[in-house]
Amino acid sequence: MITKPSISPRFFLFFFVLCACSFPSFSGTQNEIKIVRHQAIPMRDGVILYADMYMPAEPGKYPTIITRTPYGSQREGVHHQTMTKFAQRGYVVIVQDVRGRYESDGKWEPFRDEANDGYDTIEWAAAQDFSNGKVGTQGGSYLGHNQWQAASMAPPHLTAAFPALASTNIYANWLTMGGAYRLSFNYGWGVARMPNRIMLPQTWHTESFMPEEVKYDNLLMHLPLKDMDMKGAGSVVQHYRDWIKHESYDEYWKSISDEERFNKIKVPTYTSGGWFDIFVMGTINGYVGMKNKGATPEARAGARMIIGPWGHGPSQSFGGVDFTPAAYVDQFETELGFFDYHLKGIKNGLDKEKPVKLFYMGINKWRGETDWPVPGTKYQELYLGADGTANSVRGGGKLSFTKPEKAGTDTYRYDPQSPVPTMGGNNCCGTPTASGPRDQRTLEQREDVLVYTSEFLEKPLTIAGPVKMKLHATTDGPDTDWMIKLVDVYPSGFAMPVSEGIIRAKFREGLDKIKLLTPNQVYEYEIEMTGTANVFQPGHRIRVDITSSNFPQFDRNPNTGEPLGSSTKTRIAQQTIHHGGPKISRIVLPVVSDFGDK
Repeated sequence: MITKPSISPRFFLFFFVLCACSFPSFSGTQNEIKIVRHQAIPMRDGVILYADMYMPAEPGKYPTIITRTPYGSQREGVHHQTMTKFAQRGYVVIVQDVRGRYESDGKWEPFRDEANDGYDTIEWAAAQDFSNGKVGTQGGSYLGHNQWQAASMAPPHLTAAFPALASTNIYANWLTMGGAYRLSFNYGWGVARMPNRIMLPQTWHTESFMPEEVKYDNLLMHLPLKDMDMKGAGSVVQHYRDWIKHESYDEYWKSISDEERFNKIKVPTYTSGGWFDIFVMGTINGYVGMKNKGATPEARAGARMIIGPWGHGPSQSFGGVDFTPAAYVDQFETELGFFDYHLKGIKNGLDKEKPVKLFYMGINKWRGETDWPVPGTKYQELYLGADGTANSVRGGGKLSFTKPEKAGTDTYRYDPQSPVPTMGGNNCCGTPTASGPRDQRTLEQREDVLVYTSEFLEKPLTIAGPVKMKLHATTDGPDTDWMIKLVDVYPSGFAMPVSEGIIRAKFREGLDKIKLLTPNQVYEYEIEMTGTANVFQPGHRIRVDITSSNFPQFDRNPNTGEPLGSSTKTRIAQQTIHHGGPKISRIVLPVVSDFGDK
């Protein structure tokens, strides 16, 4: 049972008078605020977590918003303006350091304590004199993940949650994609920056004055992966080693998967993400999971989602592409409207809006949809084929709406010692890599990238939803990777990726099943790709790129079939893609109504 504690004797109190006309809002009136520093909040096991509280100066009963962060409650440029604005508008905001981080006590072990600690913090807040009993949660990335964790415990006073840019399955859409290990993120975040109590600098591994042996370019090539922590951090990072050890979707991961527990979450949720964010599938799965499986009618009806052409947060431009001023959305105003509706009961029209808001790249426009996938979606297949070989953009790879009758194959050589480098796509927050809609033409010059391109389009083709690749392929070893990109080719030749996917071949029957290949046997793989919304305009072409590496976004599959992290050597794999005849390889696009049809 959580009891009401006294305020920590170490707290500091500050008062601020802020101009009531500083920020527009749905709430209207604004308040003088106060900030309470270093507030002690006890957990059920006796560990004390500490928080800063932003609150109206006038005593009263207010709704509460909780943000729980591993990045420091006083991290510059992240919390202060947003929390101040919420407090001005009549909310108490609690910004708490999670267990074992910064000012909070306990041991830092990513992901493992967020459910219980989140529950305890919510119920503590609701019992305070300042609370009206209604609590919401807020924050993005890890701060979004821990909202899902707390909500799955069904705290009685949790009223609404806004998990932005968040994973819903740490194994499937954080640690891996299709079973392929996200090396850049897992190492750059889990070892280089977040091994202990405070966030460590990237400069140790990036600056020109640092020795070559500790720079990322060399560290990331180290084998075996399982002791890479010693090469970079100089000590064992236990959570990193645990991630390597649990390479499949086993009970270690299922026990903290939000996707296993949507049916326990009782409150409305609003997911927010970007088409190029590393966690976009968590954004989508969070909405779909709550819409279909939420524990109450209110939770199911109250599910909302917004996705823009962003990376790890709203922007106008990303990855070298300007999506026009229409692309940027003020996240604070979106959150404020959501919390005003659910925590204050303000009738601001949220319930009248369509629950899904999607930004359609290619035409740079927003459109409200009634669900995801968009009702009326027609799944259209584009088939791989070739006149000659498909190696590189110079080859004869073809992508067609007509099923090719003639059987054919394309082959390439995948050498883990010379992997295809990461250039764009869904990545962030780890070692420095180029993410977003970056031009693929440099990669498409490589002979180990197969390139399949359609004819020029005569009319728009609008897609929105899940993209899949169904691939017939052969390798000469016990395991390998298949990496797919869907590309919008502009008349100028600019090759903009709009969706990507990868599968580690030994997980072809499920992420919880490891089954090695029989060398030189043809398998059909169904590869889930990132959701997207894009209008392929007239004069553009549609392209599919296929290869076996995307490094360092993903680790190099050594092609040996050994357990993750244990390989000290690599082998060159001979890869064959089959198309036409009885072994049809195709990409499946979610086609929706064009803008002119609505």
